[in-house]
Amino acid sequence: MTQRQTEGPPPGRPTGPEGGALGHRRRSGPVWRTSRPVRALLVAVVGSVSLVSLVWTSATGFVEPYVALCFCLVIAVGELVRITLPGHREVAPIASAGAVGYAFLLNLGQGPSDHSPLQVVAVVACGVAVGELPHVAVGRTPRVEDVARRVLSAGLLAVGFRPIAEQLGLSGPSVAATLLMFTLVLTVWTVDALLAAVLRAERLRTRLRVAAGDEMRAQFASGMAIGSSGVLIALSCTVTGLAGLLVFSAPLLVAQVAFRRHAEVRRTYLETVRALSRVTEVGGYVENGHSRRVSHLSHLVGCELGLAEAELLELEYAALMHDIGQLSLREPIAGGATVLASPREQRRIAELGAGIIRETGVLDSVAEVVRRQCEPVAGDDDEGVPPLGSRIIKVANAFDDLVGENGDAERREAVLDRLRMDAGTEYDPRVVEALATVLDRG
Repeated sequence: MTQRQTEGPPPGRPTGPEGGALGHRRRSGPVWRTSRPVRALLVAVVGSVSLVSLVWTSATGFVEPYVALCFCLVIAVGELVRITLPGHREVAPIASAGAVGYAFLLNLGQGPSDHSPLQVVAVVACGVAVGELPHVAVGRTPRVEDVARRVLSAGLLAVGFRPIAEQLGLSGPSVAATLLMFTLVLTVWTVDALLAAVLRAERLRTRLRVAAGDEMRAQFASGMAIGSSGVLIALSCTVTGLAGLLVFSAPLLVAQVAFRRHAEVRRTYLETVRALSRVTEVGGYVENGHSRRVSHLSHLVGCELGLAEAELLELEYAALMHDIGQLSLREPIAGGATVLASPREQRRIAELGAGIIRETGVLDSVAEVVRRQCEPVAGDDDEGVPPLGSRIIKVANAFDDLVGENGDAERREAVLDRLRMDAGTEYDPRVVEALATVLDRG
């Protein structure tokens, strides 16, 4: 699907005198304030520690500089070929495995490797920086929080492993060394997943519990594969030297190619859905940008209500195609505002739209959300309460139909009051209040 899955809003956010339909009143305050303090703190701390580590290691001298250079180059190459997985998750399996291997490196058959945790951080930070330079040069700015997390994870592994390995006298492959490595990998992976959840909750304004579940599910397989490869690199280097670094990086490269193709397929899939949603706009059935705005607003409301990543993706598909049933109309509705149509006409449009979506054969759940979007909050007697996604789209669609692209603050407030008047009968009160929260936050 697309690079932007459920982790972020669709592109092309409407603009206007006050930010368009989703604009907000200007707030005064110090210019240094940020809406993402955890992200800012993480980047500042990791950046400072990396700089201190590099200066300290350069001043005291690198232990086994040739080995450090080899790992640095592998990390740089891995960072250069990093990929973006669904959910806006940037991962660099080869770079991360190389960093894990260097943090756990015991020796290269020539005696114990006694490089410090500071040297590990310095080498990993240098490798990551060198690998990101080509991306920055061509305008592909990395997600700095993901880069910082990779450096932080390597540093935590080194801080947890190297002092213990020295005290236990671990200098080669052993059961104790292997168990210690895997225990630390699991612990640091858990910490990293929770940190990613905090960052995701902060970015999407969703609930931390939901974000934590999404991150655990999304990162478990890749995290364990990367950690296991890093452990194997560290243990194999004891026997084969630096050849083990290349041997156990190769499988990750093959897996990374498969992940990249999978991500590209999903990205193409969502772009196809977006293109399909524009048919109603090109045909003059709805206002230009209406589907995109409804999708964006539905995503924000869904995050506010704590929908999981898979539910947000389904909601995005349904919101993009919620008006596709209008293609069956002989004459377009004035302004494309289905909220002004009769209930019978609304139901007909929803039914026809759901039928079109079902023709794909793979979006039946999305079709159901679209089919029931026009129902009142209590639903029909036969089917019960509509899905939450349907109730969200009903509110978001009504809001955009009545406000349009560049509605001013007074108009938005008036429309919101109108939705509140019908809350409990036509609209879900929770959804309406979530919309109010989103609009107030901007």
